[in-house]
Amino acid sequence: MKQRNKNIPQRSKENFLIFGAPDLGEEELNEVVSTVKSGWIGTGPKVRLFEKDFRNYRRASFAVAVNSCTAALHLSMLSSGVGPGDEVITTAMTFCATVNAIIHCGATPVLADCEPDTLCISPEAVRAKITERTKAIIPVHFAGMSCNMDALMEIAQKRNLKVIEDCAHAVETTYRGTPVGTFGDFGCFSFYVTKNVATAEGGMVLAKRKEDANHIKVLALHGMSQDAWKRFSDDGYKHYEVIQAGFKYNMTDIQASIAIHQLNKVELNWLKREKIWRRYKDAFADLPITLPIDAPRKIRHGYHLFTVLIDPDKTKINRDQFLTAMNKENIGTGVHYQSIPCHPYYQQRFQWKPSQYPVSERIGNQTVSLPLSPKLTDDDVEDVIAAVRRLVK
Repeated sequence: MKQRNKNIPQRSKENFLIFGAPDLGEEELNEVVSTVKSGWIGTGPKVRLFEKDFRNYRRASFAVAVNSCTAALHLSMLSSGVGPGDEVITTAMTFCATVNAIIHCGATPVLADCEPDTLCISPEAVRAKITERTKAIIPVHFAGMSCNMDALMEIAQKRNLKVIEDCAHAVETTYRGTPVGTFGDFGCFSFYVTKNVATAEGGMVLAKRKEDANHIKVLALHGMSQDAWKRFSDDGYKHYEVIQAGFKYNMTDIQASIAIHQLNKVELNWLKREKIWRRYKDAFADLPITLPIDAPRKIRHGYHLFTVLIDPDKTKINRDQFLTAMNKENIGTGVHYQSIPCHPYYQQRFQWKPSQYPVSERIGNQTVSLPLSPKLTDDDVEDVIAAVRRLVK
């Protein structure tokens, strides 16, 4: 990482450093323009190409593109037979979509605390939460770190539980050389604007079994018979049949046009984020904040988020003051996440209390995500470092 150019002026509001801004280039723009000019902007051949490319990249059996990771989780649970009367275990340290998808299936979410170092779900906590009603486990690969898939798969196999991996942060992540998202019955990915492969909105389901992939494909487009999108193609009109009450969860060719080229750049962008990650680790090593751990040798980290913990007992500033101060420095930050039991809806519906999940509660009160986009310049990174050091040293 080259050193900051001291002649560069102080960052102004006009060039506010946006947290998680995607790195989009001419390739994405030209592909979108080509798709728009073609007249086929809905679900079509570009979506199918992206599915094939993503399946090959993750070395998966089957892939179905959808409009979000939330949709991917919902459809995966429905295809797993999750419904009323079932319980699904997931982590207290996750985005609300993970829990909401369980609720939308009519099932009951059950929370397990996370590990204090990886921030991923604790296998021991999962074991303690299993009942005769447990149907599935949703491990969340947090910030690009893989969960302990050996332990979780052992638990699932002994109990005959479905495993639906939430890989929203983990496009590049592997565990013992195997891509995450391919251990369980399903792997669910996000292509939201801040993700490592960004299409503004979008998601993908990886499935082990062809019948599950086919079922998800039908559910994702109103419950219409397979390849209903072809009914307007130059092969001639084809009648469709509605065989289930499905959803409107399909990806469009405009999104896939961006995704195709984002996926082509995924390894190069991974290297860029790794370089920023290492620069941050070196620059903050002497500060009284907790830095993310490096992944053990068996895990390839996806470097999706660089999260630090701001402990007010160790610094002159608390987490929320730090967020406000960084904003005044014209630098965007994120919070990933306040623990699920901190939100009033879940407290009211399930009577969850943050104190029941002490690790997630502490992390949720202290965590801050710093910019880690491959779009960052060396000077952007040095701006972030300088601001953090001014605020917490």
